[in-house]
Amino acid sequence: MKPLVMGVLNVTPDSFFDGGRYLQTGAAIERGRAMAAEGADIIDIGGESTRPGAKPVPEDEELRRVLPVVASLAGTVRISIDTMKPAVAMAAIAEGASLLNDVGGALGPIAAEQSVGLVVMHRQGMPQDMQRAPHYDDVVGEVHAALAEGATAARSLGVGELYVDPGIGFGKTAAHNLALLAALSRLVAAGEPVLVGASRKSFLGVLAAPAGAAPRPPQDRLPGSLAVASWAMLAGAAIVRVHDVRATVQARELAGPRLCTLGPVAISGAGR
Repeated sequence: MKPLVMGVLNVTPDSFFDGGRYLQTGAAIERGRAMAAEGADIIDIGGESTRPGAKPVPEDEELRRVLPVVASLAGTVRISIDTMKPAVAMAAIAEGASLLNDVGGALGPIAAEQSVGLVVMHRQGMPQDMQRAPHYDDVVGEVHAALAEGATAARSLGVGELYVDPGIGFGKTAAHNLALLAALSRLVAAGEPVLVGASRKSFLGVLAAPAGAAPRPPQDRLPGSLAVASWAMLAGAAIVRVHDVRATVQARELAGPRLCTLGPVAISGAGR
């Protein structure tokens, strides 16, 4: 099955890559329509940044930011709502969202009750502190175990459509992120559909910089983003979450024959 491309639409002033670009409702709707035209299968709308160091947003402000955008785009493309707040999730569903990107781990009951999809994501810590000193004894084993537990809990609630996300960049160092990506086919083989969101993230800037130089800024991280999205698709990911929809859709089409002939089995040893 062809992997889905989820476009990121941040209706925020402080997201790490596109903060402020789409804070105005009209600009956000225009960008959402453009991503749909570029081939996005899903658009993930968020009104509260979860970048490292981000501050929480009051519920009424988050609702003000996202609901008009959800309502306008829901008839054009499938909508996911990226939130930690149950009230925002419920309001977005009422306006046409059908997938909950649950970065906080509290939305399973709503997904089950409302018969919408759910993304269970791994995160160590909160946005305010998650990148201060992330530590794991076995990052792959611990993240996979936590996702299995979260998936079991969601299924027990009655969630039908479920995805698991290893949470690249959410309480992980660059080395942790690379270990999780290398073991991605193992996570896919565990059985639940996998979502990977690495687009433009800071570890890509670290990898792209010459030795001893400062990390590349977000605007210089497209090559790494495409490389990771392509790797994830070849490893069997069901969804890749990206800022650059057009380029990622093109990468998916180029990888398409390989996905058909190889699939995740051909690279199943990559995480060993």
